Amino acid sequence: MDRAERIALTLAGILTTTAFLGIVFAAYGMGVMVPTSIKDMKPFERDTVIQISDRHYEIHYIARMWTFFPQEVKIPVGSTVDIYLTSKDIIHGFNIHEKAVNLMAIPNAVNHVRVTFDREGEYRIVCHEYCGIGHQMMSAKIVVYNPEVEDEGG
Repeated sequence: MDRAERIALTLAGILTTTAFLGIVFAAYGMGVMVPTSIKDMKPFERDTVIQISDRHYEIHYIARMWTFFPQEVKIPVGSTVDIYLTSKDIIHGFNIHEKAVNLMAIPNAVNHVRVTFDREGEYRIVCHEYCGIGHQMMSAKIVVYNPEVEDEGG
């Protein structure tokens, strides 16, 4: 092995190690939740919103040509949401605007991510994997509201 090959291998090792340490730091140091595929959960048949506690929800999303179910979910600001996603037909994408959520809805599989919604507003969900003629219309939304304002009639 000549000198140039050793330098190239050393640089490749350093870059690989740096990338791995960056992922570990993001996951543990910054609390970034990495999407996961759940192996021991059967794909669910119905879309569901479950309130676990005051500010913790579980949403079971089902992707189906050309929509997501549920279409709209309302949660209070500051809520943490466990999103479980499956598909009933083909592969679909699942992207929440303004959040680092990017999942794939795969038939006969369940994917999961945990997200915290700290700001009020409408968070649009779109399919980012071309799924057929109605793909551009495939969307849903999560509405995050301030319960104090809503309690006052606003």
